[in-house]
Amino acid sequence: MIVNACEERPRLVIIGAGGHGRSVLEVVQLLNEFEVMGFVDDGAYIRGECVSGFSVLGPAKNFESYLNIAKHAIVAIGNNALHEALSIQVASAGFNLINVIHPRAVVSVSAHLGVGNVVMAGAVVGTGATLGNGVIVNSGAVIDHDAHAHNFSHLGVNACMAGASVLGALAHLSAGSVVGTNASV
Repeated sequence: MIVNACEERPRLVIIGAGGHGRSVLEVVQLLNEFEVMGFVDDGAYIRGECVSGFSVLGPAKNFESYLNIAKHAIVAIGNNALHEALSIQVASAGFNLINVIHPRAVVSVSAHLGVGNVVMAGAVVGTGATLGNGVIVNSGAVIDHDAHAHNFSHLGVNACMAGASVLGALAHLSAGSVVGTNASV
């Protein structure tokens, strides 16, 4: 999305103020397509934190109360089950879940992406690859041609899915791990 300098950028909240949330914030800032309004996070809110220069707006509940602040959200939590639960709540509250793709990632034009995905720097999503919803593709990870990462799966740093491999829903492929051609996890 290219935003005219005279137009107001769409507003975004980031759900999760931990390490992954801060990493997602940096990618959003690089893209300069959204105005970040702050974080939503239970623990950081209770502690009254300011994270990476942004306020923690409140806890992860009653998401409808944040709609007056922003209409777009990204869930930036590495725990797959919690990521799924919060994504469902956020979408049900009326937020538009966005994809966040680092400008130094490579995503094939023939890849298919759901919503709420994060693709970090140096990652590759190959020809005909499919990402469900809420997939995390960490730095340097590869999803090769025709591979399928199902909903709320997570590829760690430098993890690799070879051609036509499958990573199941909620599965976590640890840093440096490999799923061979046509294999399933």
